[in-house]
Amino acid sequence: MDENLTQMLAKWQAGDAIAGEEALAAAYLELKKIAAAYLARERKSHTLVPTALVSEAYLRLLAQDQTFQNRGHFFGIAATMMRRILLDYSRQRGREKRGGDTPVITINEELVSDSAQSVDVLDLEEVLQQLEKLDARQAKIVELKFFAGLSVEEIALALDISDRTVKREWRMARAWLHQQLKP
Repeated sequence: MDENLTQMLAKWQAGDAIAGEEALAAAYLELKKIAAAYLARERKSHTLVPTALVSEAYLRLLAQDQTFQNRGHFFGIAATMMRRILLDYSRQRGREKRGGDTPVITINEELVSDSAQSVDVLDLEEVLQQLEKLDARQAKIVELKFFAGLSVEEIALALDISDRTVKREWRMARAWLHQQLKP
């Protein structure tokens, strides 16, 4: 399916609208898993559902003039879109940074070395933006690994770097994030 999806994406970018629909259909279940993972980290009363998040991300993908290099690259961009949609949603709801009904997400143990901790979604975004200024590649690795759920091999392929580099950068980024997200 990976090669087939990559081929469908290439046809879609060449202007084949049917291939775009087929690519979305082929990727839909994976996109829905990513959306569900995002929403599982949100507050219990969140009104968005995975299907709506996938649909909104798809519409934003269509609106962009984006070239997808492969399956991993496509899912990384889709995950970024979903993250931005949730941030926009949070901001539109008029939440203040550290109070009121600010959504709280749970960072899994893989991202931080201690047991899972809760982090405000806007705080996490701020820390990721800081990381991006320090090391854009590490920030992209965090995004692809944590938010898109890509494997080390898929991230390496998407970023055109070695598996070893991904592992090293992931360890460094995880340690930095842990330090920044301490209560």
